[in-house]
Amino acid sequence: MKTLEELNAVREKIKNRVSIQRDTDSGTRIVVGMATCGIAAGATPVFEALKEEAAGIKDGSVEVTMTGCIGICQFEPVVEVTRPGEEKVTYVKMTAEKAKEVFEKHVIGGQPVVEYSLTDTNFYKKQTRVALRNCGFINPEDIDEYIGVDGYQALAKVITTMTPEDVIKCILDSGLRGRGGAGFPTGRKWDFAAKVKSDKKYVCCNADEGDPGAFMDRSVLEGDPHAVIEAMAIAGYAIGSDEGYIYVRAEYPIAIKRLQIAIDQAHEYGLLGKNIFGTNFSFDIQLRFGAGAFVCGEETALMTSIEGNRGEPRPRPPFPAVKGLFGKPTILNNVETYANVAQIINKGPEWFASMGTEKSKGTKVFALGGKINKTGLVEIPMGTTLREVIEDIGGGIPNGKKFKAAQTGGPSGGCIPASLIDTPMDYESLIAIGSMMGSGGLIVMDEDTCMVDIAKFFLTFTVDESCGKCTPCRVGTMRLLEILNKITSGNGEMEDLDRLEELCNYIKSASLCGLGQTAPNPVLSTLRYFRDEYEAHIRDKKCPAGVCKALLSYTIDPEKCKGCTLCARNCPASAITGTVKQPHVIDPEKCIKCGACMDNCKFGAISRK
Repeated sequence: MKTLEELNAVREKIKNRVSIQRDTDSGTRIVVGMATCGIAAGATPVFEALKEEAAGIKDGSVEVTMTGCIGICQFEPVVEVTRPGEEKVTYVKMTAEKAKEVFEKHVIGGQPVVEYSLTDTNFYKKQTRVALRNCGFINPEDIDEYIGVDGYQALAKVITTMTPEDVIKCILDSGLRGRGGAGFPTGRKWDFAAKVKSDKKYVCCNADEGDPGAFMDRSVLEGDPHAVIEAMAIAGYAIGSDEGYIYVRAEYPIAIKRLQIAIDQAHEYGLLGKNIFGTNFSFDIQLRFGAGAFVCGEETALMTSIEGNRGEPRPRPPFPAVKGLFGKPTILNNVETYANVAQIINKGPEWFASMGTEKSKGTKVFALGGKINKTGLVEIPMGTTLREVIEDIGGGIPNGKKFKAAQTGGPSGGCIPASLIDTPMDYESLIAIGSMMGSGGLIVMDEDTCMVDIAKFFLTFTVDESCGKCTPCRVGTMRLLEILNKITSGNGEMEDLDRLEELCNYIKSASLCGLGQTAPNPVLSTLRYFRDEYEAHIRDKKCPAGVCKALLSYTIDPEKCKGCTLCARNCPASAITGTVKQPHVIDPEKCIKCGACMDNCKFGAISRK
């Protein structure tokens, strides 16, 4: 493919196939969510069943294809059916048997199977899909479908009609900021690298998504890999680079497979390689796999790993734009950042800047999880409040529980209390309250969550993932964890709270890289907003949420106990005594606080305090 005309010919040929509005000639399109979430839930037999049914339609009027993450992860496996002239119907929690029934009644008979369909669409109403525009829509393993939705138009426009300076100005004017954590302006980073004179420059993509509960980048790679490839080529043109690397964690086998397919297809079409679109611009991409080290999400550690060395951060300056991969000028952006680039080129910087807030433009993808009714992948305009995400999109907290806190930014972020639920989700607002955007993990917690235990959970993760290169992080985080363990085991002292804060500030100011500099955030934010819980653990030797085992006690109410002996028979420590039809008693010295007695009691006679 050497010309824009050839690209447009493919687009014209395929665009009706992937159009949302189906005309009579287009036939019926059935898409099955085949991202990691769907496959794990059993989408493969559903896909195969539908393919088998469609094979019986000899005129080819029914197409069954795979797609990436549709977003409603808790309802997987998901199947979407669009018949000519009709609205799309989304079917949830499908099985092979249900799929065959849907095929017979809806695809052939024209009658949607309402009992299997998604009727509550509030999950989507406040979303605006830019980075996720093609996820759950096109087949990620078919380059023609990407081209059919204007894929590679931005690359063609850039290298045939724009100068590198024009491209950088477009990204600068859009206000796009890095979606991987700190929110550094993307155009400024590109501009720094473009101005450095060098015989070789590199474009890198950070796909080493390591935050607990985060799956935004994985979903883009599995659902729309060409968007990242196209954006990296555009970035290469902007800074004067002919080579790029995608650093993706090896635990993402489906993402790796689809990335490699996409790279091979782009080569076949002449969209990667030498003299793209007949110009003198050449660009190629290689994959590199990470072994799961969280620290390799830090840019200098990532580059060190690509070079074949142990993934450890390097002091800055010099910054990567001056001296990065293999000692050459390098830009590094994450998957979501790149996923916005082509749309900015195609629709203009003003279009992108019209969304979001004054300083935080565009949209942000969040992986919504935890104690929430509707988990999944969410993309919202910057500035949307946390309340809107939790109540309107996520459907609130299950089982009538109260919202207590939300953790943003993973181990590097902080906990937002219920009192700040109306906080806008943008870079400045989150930093102001002691949290951060991070890559986009959003974990919701209810009233049964112990905030001291949450801080300990994230510190445990950070201690395990510290590379050990600098003492503040290597030793400091371990000391923080020791103090938290001391508090949750019932041995804390009030002075420990001052020690925690003092140590947190030392670690933040003295650590070498972002991992150590942000590791204290979960501790500081929980101390700031939930200090009363820390004090209850220390003064009262109680865990208000009933989570920390060392501080729990189980008792049997003699008025409610019927002497059924179920609790005694299920106690692994033989800590419960009593005779049939007589009230039983728990020996606190023997009790291991496992909760088996409470789980087995049918009369509500056992309480936990």
